Amino acid sequence: MFPELLWAFLALVVGVGVGIAAGIAWAKNGVNSLAQRAASEARLLTEEARSQQKEILLQAKDEALRIRNEAEAELRESRQGIQRQEERLQRKEESLDRKIEGVERRERQVQSRERQIEQLHQEADRLRTQQVVELERISQLSRDDAREIILAEVERETRDEAARRIREIENQTRDEADKIARKIVGMAIQRCASDYVAEITVSTVNLPGEELKGRIIGREGRNIRAFEQITGVDIIVDDTPEAVTLSCHDPVRREVARVALGKLLKDGRIHPTRIEEVVQKTQAEIEHVMRDEGERVAYEANVQGLHPDLIKLLGRLKYRTSYGQNVLQHSLECALLAAHMAAEIGANITVAKTAALLHDIGKAVDHEVQGPHAVIGADIARRLGRSPAIVHAIGAHHYDEEPQTVEAFLVIAADAISGARPGARRETLDLYIKRLEALETVATSFPGVQRAFAVQAGREVRVMVQPDQIDDLASIHLARDVAKKIEESLQYPGQIKVTIIRETRAIDFAR
Repeated sequence: MFPELLWAFLALVVGVGVGIAAGIAWAKNGVNSLAQRAASEARLLTEEARSQQKEILLQAKDEALRIRNEAEAELRESRQGIQRQEERLQRKEESLDRKIEGVERRERQVQSRERQIEQLHQEADRLRTQQVVELERISQLSRDDAREIILAEVERETRDEAARRIREIENQTRDEADKIARKIVGMAIQRCASDYVAEITVSTVNLPGEELKGRIIGREGRNIRAFEQITGVDIIVDDTPEAVTLSCHDPVRREVARVALGKLLKDGRIHPTRIEEVVQKTQAEIEHVMRDEGERVAYEANVQGLHPDLIKLLGRLKYRTSYGQNVLQHSLECALLAAHMAAEIGANITVAKTAALLHDIGKAVDHEVQGPHAVIGADIARRLGRSPAIVHAIGAHHYDEEPQTVEAFLVIAADAISGARPGARRETLDLYIKRLEALETVATSFPGVQRAFAVQAGREVRVMVQPDQIDDLASIHLARDVAKKIEESLQYPGQIKVTIIRETRAIDFAR
């Protein structure tokens, strides 16, 4: 058994040894294979590294060349910039040298002129001294005597100016002292005659928009100035919202202005030429309205057979007032009163009411014809075919001729009843209108005056002159002369502004 075990052990040892030997041999072969593979990979890596090294060297050379080129380009640009700056500095230096030379030259010229001026001053002083000596010799006055005379004259003028200023201050003080009294009186008049004042002196025109005020005024005021000159009506543009006020003592002119302004606002075209056209058309329309009013009143008074010119003159009384009373309504009232009284006493009703209706017809033209309105009316009625009885009653209603008939006395009575009833008349308006008419008469009495309008309730008179007769310098003298004549011939409260308007128009037609 032992031997078997020994052989088995030996076999095992031999097998192990053979296995070990075989493993060692295999290991050596593996190591050699690995070594060969590693060497091959090392060679590949070495070759690849060499190739990359060459590429990197090439890239580095290219980059170095590019950087060198860029550096050289920047250096060239820097050198060129420096060269340009050097050239610019050189040009500036040359320009500066020229300017310095010019300044030095001008300085020498200034010094030369200063020396000349100094010589001229010396010569002027010498001539002034010589002149003073010569003046003293001629006037036989010394410088001190002449100074005293001049100072005395200045003192006199100053004293006159001071006196005038003192008088103005006194007047202003007096006006301020009466302010409360005027306010009380004005409030009383407003309460008693507010409707009459609004109807007689001013008219209000409502505007669709506030912006129309600027169009009414026009560029540099040319529209409002043309409107006021053509119509003779003063336009008051104030802070009243969407409204302007027309002010004029002549109701016909004011009505023409009111209607014309309404048409201009509706049409939208507002300029001086259009204003003149519309005003002319409106005047014709107002004439038509007055004719219609004359026919209406004649129909209401039942007076037939009146001449068309009498109808027209009767209609003009619609815009005429007497002591604040509407003359057309007053005439109709007188006709009705005279007819009733004639019927009661058995007088001629036709003569009485016709004469009463026409008794103030002269007031329609009393601005144009001189004389009492009763005499003017009687002459008009005579020329337009009225009977002698009617003419006599018209002419006698203010005792300009002695009344001879019952109808004449009836016209006088009807006139007195209509005018004397409470609230019918106010004397202040008639005096006010007469004062404005007197202002216009004084202004138009000077040669070269074309038209004159009293505006601003008589506080201003606007005088339009013939431009070919009155020049700008003569306008100043004319304003002073008109003011002096107003001071001498009229009585008025406060002060009156005299405005001279000289306008030249050049008109041509494109054909």
